[in-house]
Amino acid sequence: MDINSMPLLSIIIFLPLLGIPVLALMPNKKGSMLHYAGTFFTGITFLFSLYLIPSFHGGISGFQLVEKLNWIKPIGATYFIGMDGISIYLVILTAFLTFIASLSAYTAIDTRVKEFVITLLVLEVGMIGVFLALDLLLFYIFWELILIPMYLLIGIWGGKNKFYASLKFFLYTLAGSTLMLLASIYLAFEVKQQTGQMSFSLLDIQKLHLPLTIQVTMFLAFALAFAIKVPFFPFHTWLPDAHTEAPTAGSVILAGVLLKMGVYGFLRFNIPLFPDASILLAPAMSMLAVIGIIYGAFMALVQTDVKRLVAYSSVSHMGFVMLGVFALNEEGLNGAIIQMLNHGISTGMLFLLVGMIYERRHTRMIDEYGGIAKVMPMFATFTMIALLSSIALPGTNGFVGEFLILSGSFISNHLFGGLAALGVIFGAVYMLWMYQRVFLGKISRPANQKLTDLNFREKWILIPLVALIFSMGIYPGYFIKTFQAPVKQLLILNQDITVESAAVKGQISGEKL
Repeated sequence: MDINSMPLLSIIIFLPLLGIPVLALMPNKKGSMLHYAGTFFTGITFLFSLYLIPSFHGGISGFQLVEKLNWIKPIGATYFIGMDGISIYLVILTAFLTFIASLSAYTAIDTRVKEFVITLLVLEVGMIGVFLALDLLLFYIFWELILIPMYLLIGIWGGKNKFYASLKFFLYTLAGSTLMLLASIYLAFEVKQQTGQMSFSLLDIQKLHLPLTIQVTMFLAFALAFAIKVPFFPFHTWLPDAHTEAPTAGSVILAGVLLKMGVYGFLRFNIPLFPDASILLAPAMSMLAVIGIIYGAFMALVQTDVKRLVAYSSVSHMGFVMLGVFALNEEGLNGAIIQMLNHGISTGMLFLLVGMIYERRHTRMIDEYGGIAKVMPMFATFTMIALLSSIALPGTNGFVGEFLILSGSFISNHLFGGLAALGVIFGAVYMLWMYQRVFLGKISRPANQKLTDLNFREKWILIPLVALIFSMGIYPGYFIKTFQAPVKQLLILNQDITVESAAVKGQISGEKL
């Protein structure tokens, strides 16, 4: 059967749901085949997502493999999905990390295993749907669908403060997305006013000619939902608690996928739908991004819990991503997109490693360790690789993204670029200092003498991540060329205006005002 004739995107979105009736018939016992079933269905979804690569035609800025069906005709809502160079690798990353998260849960989750696996499968449906939806109402439904399974992952299988962390995550995200829904409804009515037919289609809304004041209002309504998810300073406070209390699989999904959804929202909706507002507000957004970079780094530096340290490092790293987005030039946007992928790999790997050591010692406090490289050399090696990627060592994937982001930010604003560069230094400080305290020196606690190194399953969970760290660091052009066309289209901003310098942006903003 010709794969191009198949509804490939719909298959990838909804394939995990096929696992639910299978799991429902299986006994909910410790040591049962439940984890294997979950891994099978997440693995099959990942394999189908790889078919997107040969199906994708590079150099095209438009959407591919589009599927569009009438859904709620009276209000113009459609089942409208498609992918472009920005979304393709985010879908693959989502499927890959969900598969990895399922593998990581074999020993970590031993209660309510059936419910856990079903929750993970439903979560995957929502995450993939977010990256493929081209109808604003459909996007909102997938966006909200993610809330419930993630709330359950933290609230049921989390740590001692799981109820507080899960409720905080839920309320923060729900509050932001409510404004996004209202803004989407307003835009659909604007389409009706200008064309006579109500529509939530991204392509129809993109044709609207909105005055600057309306654009700014709509930009802020969407931005609140996306900024909370990034998380963007000062809307970041839910993240450390959620990461700290979430099970390892939940932390991997949070860091690797959910944070990327916020940045993706800015790229898919805010910039193309509200171009004048994006240019006008870019300096303010860049300033908040720089504050997030510095603040996240300083907060990570003073943490005593290694998982909380990695969580605050995500605040800093996602600040870099947002700085690249609102540099509004090709270097910055390319860096932001590839850094989204990089962060999902390196930080997801760090959370996996934290979970592995926690299963052995049942503590994440840094001062409880010391010298464990002597008894866990493989674990220490994998941790160092993930750490070097996180601090952007040349040759790793992290270097490519941060270099492009800093290049773009210097072109846009020298001050923001210089301040952001300090975040690179601070990142090296807190990560290397953590490594020194955990892995080097003498073993001072008897419990650490009995630690066992990585087993076969754990090694094979980490090896693909290491391969991606070095392959993306050594040959980033393969990935960047995929999204160059949609990035250039973003820079046109629907008005044939190329915004590659701060001077041009300032001129355009002045004219509009």
